[in-house]
Amino acid sequence: MRGGRPDDRPDEATTNGADPPAAQPLVGLDAIRAAAATLRGVATRTPLVPFGRRDGRAFLKAESLQPIGAFKIRGAYVAIAGLPEAERARGVITYSSGNHAQGVARAARLLGIPAVVVMPSDAPPLKRARVLADRAEIVTVGTASSERQQVAERIAAERGLAIIPPFDDDRIIAGQGTCGLEIVEDLPDVAAVLVPVGGGGLASGVAAAVRALRPAARVIGVEPELAADARDSLALGRIVKWPGALVSRTIADGTRTQALGARTFAHLAALLDRIVTVTEEEIAAGVRLAAEESRLVAEPSGALAVAALRFRAAEAALEGLDGPVVAVVSGGNVEPDAYRRYLEAPIPG
Repeated sequence: MRGGRPDDRPDEATTNGADPPAAQPLVGLDAIRAAAATLRGVATRTPLVPFGRRDGRAFLKAESLQPIGAFKIRGAYVAIAGLPEAERARGVITYSSGNHAQGVARAARLLGIPAVVVMPSDAPPLKRARVLADRAEIVTVGTASSERQQVAERIAAERGLAIIPPFDDDRIIAGQGTCGLEIVEDLPDVAAVLVPVGGGGLASGVAAAVRALRPAARVIGVEPELAADARDSLALGRIVKWPGALVSRTIADGTRTQALGARTFAHLAALLDRIVTVTEEEIAAGVRLAAEESRLVAEPSGALAVAALRFRAAEAALEGLDGPVVAVVSGGNVEPDAYRRYLEAPIPG
């Protein structure tokens, strides 16, 4: 990381990760701008919505307003649209707990090709229903992200399908980076951007765009305490893998990835200023605060940066910054019954 000391690693985290690969060029601004051109008319240029009572100094980037309710349409569409025509025509496959699944299903439908999605058994029913609504085939497996990937790779080989990874792919990173591009274009004096970290694709792309256009701005990753493998990886300087049973505990289902990928690790290690974690109580409160203070529906994963903005400002080194701060609300696909509970969540502190 560029600056700041990572939090101490919890006792329960495993450390059976891999050493980082040899250095490769990071995704650059030209690739992100090309992705933005590809997405024109497909992804929404989401607004920056004022948050709280900081006199215009805090905003939420409302990726919950994307056509699929999450930022994932950006990377998924860019990756699929960039496939050679003959390869694309055979169809695509991915592995995802929900929002990337929806992104691939929607992109495939828009491009008129078949899609298969390998989803965990604990995927939210709402997200499964929306994947089916876009006419994708679902294959259900256990809760471990490693199992999803293995099954997807086997089916891809059997059927000749192109794999669209959920995060560890430069095309995906470039697509997600268009979110950061928009932030700086709309708010040129931005002082800090807080972004959720699951597999790291969104944080990698946003950091690449913000660092290229606004080098002085801070970029802070946010993870749940119960799924903090990226924090551990950046602290140790190598990819750390958490067991599926541990990451499945968090309500932020979009961040239940067990480990960063090689490419996302490389980006985050080079471009993030720091990473902070938030508790389950703070995540639930973040859902409520997004609704009450910005009139936005956020799912728990989408509320991570909101929680950090409100409850972890000191750890994120936000205090005293000379400029506005943006928290990325990565998605708003939340089950109605759960959402009603989050709207009544206590506000910590």
